[in-house]
Amino acid sequence: MIAEPAGSASHRTTARLSAERRAVSLCAVTDQTPRGDSGPELAAVVANGTIDVPDFPQPGIVFKDLMPLFADGASFRRVVDGIVAHYPGGFDVVAGVEARGFVVAAAVAYATGTGVVPVRKAGKLPRKALSASYALEYGEATLEVHEDAFIAGQRVLVVDDVLATGGTAGAAIELVERAGGTVAGFTVLMELGFLDGRERLAPRTVHALLTV
Repeated sequence: MIAEPAGSASHRTTARLSAERRAVSLCAVTDQTPRGDSGPELAAVVANGTIDVPDFPQPGIVFKDLMPLFADGASFRRVVDGIVAHYPGGFDVVAGVEARGFVVAAAVAYATGTGVVPVRKAGKLPRKALSASYALEYGEATLEVHEDAFIAGQRVLVVDDVLATGGTAGAAIELVERAGGTVAGFTVLMELGFLDGRERLAPRTVHALLTV
């Protein structure tokens, strides 16, 4: 890619969008002090990197766009470090839920020197796989994982971007256990507390960097 000069329209547009992102994220996610299981400072990092997108992917749904968080190197690093610090006992492999969970899982795995396993949507895996279906807040879906994805008893950290109703998380955790892994923890960047996903996953412990 050819770099454009600092005064170009591209750079001016980037600066304008960055300002808009900060303004939108600060007021769209919460108008109170951000809170999360790793403290208010890390919760604020996630909140400030999130934009609410109304009516996506369907009318009436407010999509939490975390791409600005991923694009900010310093913020993304703080998020990954915060996840790692929450598990001092460690884990053997990280399972990331499609699709944005892949981004977080790969970064956490790299930071800890562990492997990463994708938990994919139906029909995406080339070999024999286990599947689990679940209800979304706006439909239904199925997740799959290779039957041999985990060594028996392997400690697996499951990560995803957002916890909503708990359907996706529950299916991912089920698949890990059916494939022989032991769930060492479940972490999300953002929890939509009003949808009661945490309660539906009980007695599992949820680690959410930001709860709204």
